[in-house]
Amino acid sequence: MLAQLALGWLSVAWRLSPAKLDLFVWHKSVGLLVLLLVCIRVLWRLTNPIPRPPADMPLWERRAAHATHLALYAILIAMPISGWVINSTANIPFKVFWALPLPSIAPPDKVLEAYTKLIHLGLFGLLAALLIMHIAAALRHHLVRKDDILSRMLPRSPRT
Repeated sequence: MLAQLALGWLSVAWRLSPAKLDLFVWHKSVGLLVLLLVCIRVLWRLTNPIPRPPADMPLWERRAAHATHLALYAILIAMPISGWVINSTANIPFKVFWALPLPSIAPPDKVLEAYTKLIHLGLFGLLAALLIMHIAAALRHHLVRKDDILSRMLPRSPRT
């Protein structure tokens, strides 16, 4: 996601040049890859149980964690779709990673393009806030509560 932020910012800020167009292709292509991976993750998540929270975790924390996870998934799906709408309404032909043509999902419309750009940027702001909250909560569990919430989020090393 940090790479996407950098690619998005650079692609908008860069002067008009072939490099700017390449940055946009990278940003859009990685965004669609994120969409695919999040959809796979959601399917996996629906078919695999998650670890139960610690028994001493307050109900409000469980609900906040659940709501945050749902919001993260929703934003990680909505952002690439809003980017796709921006591209479609701008009437810009696009090939994912310069190879796979991407169909338009909306007709050309400058007003809708402008609104969708605002939505895309707003979703980024929400994503940034949720990520900060998520990281802060994980660190709180690890450093203050001293439970295993953070360690359960980290990849496990293969057991020997």
